[in-house]
Amino acid sequence: MSPRTRLLILQIAFVLAVCAFLFFFGLGAFGLVGADEPRYAQIAREMFERHDWIVPTLNGQPWLEKPVLLYWKEITGYMFFGVLDWAARVPAAAHATALVLAVFFFTRRFRPGSELDAAMITASSAAIIGFGRGASTDMLLAAYLSTALLAWWVWHQTAKRLWLAGFYVLLALGTLAKGPVAPALAVLIVAAYAALRRDAKVFLRSIWLPGFALFFAVALPWFVAVQAKVPQFFRVFFLEHNLERFGTNLYQHAQPFWYYIPVFLVSTLPWTVFTIPALAQTFRDGVRQVRGDSQAEQSQAEDHDRLALFLLLWTLIPIVFFSISRSKLPGYILPSVPASALLTTVYLHRMQSISRLKLMLHSLLCGIVVLAAMLTPWYFALRPESRCGFFCMLRILAQNVPDKTTAWIAGTVGIVMILVLIIVRKQGLRSLHFATLIPVIMALAFVLRPAARVLDQTLSARAVNAAVDAQLRQRSITPPSLAIFQAPKQRDLAYGLNFYGNRPVTYYESDEGNGPRDLPHGVPSETHVVITKVGNGDAVRAVVGPRPVTALGGFPAQHLEFFLVQK
Repeated sequence: MSPRTRLLILQIAFVLAVCAFLFFFGLGAFGLVGADEPRYAQIAREMFERHDWIVPTLNGQPWLEKPVLLYWKEITGYMFFGVLDWAARVPAAAHATALVLAVFFFTRRFRPGSELDAAMITASSAAIIGFGRGASTDMLLAAYLSTALLAWWVWHQTAKRLWLAGFYVLLALGTLAKGPVAPALAVLIVAAYAALRRDAKVFLRSIWLPGFALFFAVALPWFVAVQAKVPQFFRVFFLEHNLERFGTNLYQHAQPFWYYIPVFLVSTLPWTVFTIPALAQTFRDGVRQVRGDSQAEQSQAEDHDRLALFLLLWTLIPIVFFSISRSKLPGYILPSVPASALLTTVYLHRMQSISRLKLMLHSLLCGIVVLAAMLTPWYFALRPESRCGFFCMLRILAQNVPDKTTAWIAGTVGIVMILVLIIVRKQGLRSLHFATLIPVIMALAFVLRPAARVLDQTLSARAVNAAVDAQLRQRSITPPSLAIFQAPKQRDLAYGLNFYGNRPVTYYESDEGNGPRDLPHGVPSETHVVITKVGNGDAVRAVVGPRPVTALGGFPAQHLEFFLVQK
């Protein structure tokens, strides 16, 4: 075995070991959170139990907001591991790992010597870790779109049609993951790159009829099959959940135009200190190349493969595109993060050394990552309406955390900052990604172990469902249906209980802005358990009228009370 092969094997083993921890370790440490995770997991369960691979349903009704690929992969996870919450998260973890490997091999081909840096920067970025551990469509889209753009660049450099075929197939998979946004962003990025190159042939050569045939062969069959079974699919999916989601605030995700600036800065932690200069320098270089300020610069531009310019466009276009959208969620710009990680790698490997100021700021960000993780239990123990941003967390540290614990946290954060600083100062730039992994791994390990129980108790419906079932078992009551009435974060709670109880959850309120339209509304006529906010028992009795109401207890961590409402 040659030294080069041995090095490659060691590098791949290291990348896989890091990805195994960052994306797979402790996937079930706390339950599914938010509305999307349990909802997608329940849809996949219903398809799995019905042996139906075509029509997604929620509580037996067609649910047409997203395409089918995530559900297929979750079904596969259920087949191997059982219907478990962490099994629903495996597809995102697997796609995050595949994305990191794609970045590794791409950089090994086009920036040899920096492949491990690129893989580690990508894997350790906050957004990649966060979405790589969630049961949602965002990581699938980011992985397929990013890998498609990498394949397109390989074709652009080598003219081998196999890579262009891969580009079309991967875009088709991205379409099955989250819809037409994958080819739309790819077209915008490639077209912008061709325009800045002042070479329309770059774009026109990408339009390849066999590629279109591959794209439609992969993506079209499911769309045709579901349209045949559910005639309203085209209207619901394309018109409502794509066009109206982009152009209106129908789904109540409005944010200011600048929303994605802080989201991007947080997404690239702890590498932000290097990512921002990388973007700025590439932007300046791109402007000079486009203007062609001198003959020498034009000649240099002709010899340059313009990878940095392509990565800059890939980073910025999703941010600009979704900034225009009326509906904004953090995961929408996830495809920008792998590009920014590659751009950061290019920037770092052009540097001979890191300035003292940048190294100190980077060490500070590493410390902040650890600090944020260690404050997690106290932050999420607050009532939802009391939670705020990072400076609020510092106030919590000053006011709520015991003095001994405060000193221990401060000491740990200080040691981490000094350790990163010393390692990079002593070992040089080549040690940067190893040094940065230390605080990232520490932060994630703390969240998945000491803080996991608090997160499970305060954010997930898993513990709430277990508490309700425990109260019913104590009274020898057969678990009835569930309802929710004026509960904190009731939308998230309803979908979570829907999955963990595997039963529909009813809203007492009408569906006019008071809950998901895909769950039933109104007071159930049969015996049921209603979950409401603490101190809301009189309101429950007023709504149900003369029906017998029995208090069952509560769940203080989420400020909830349970009542049995009989016929």
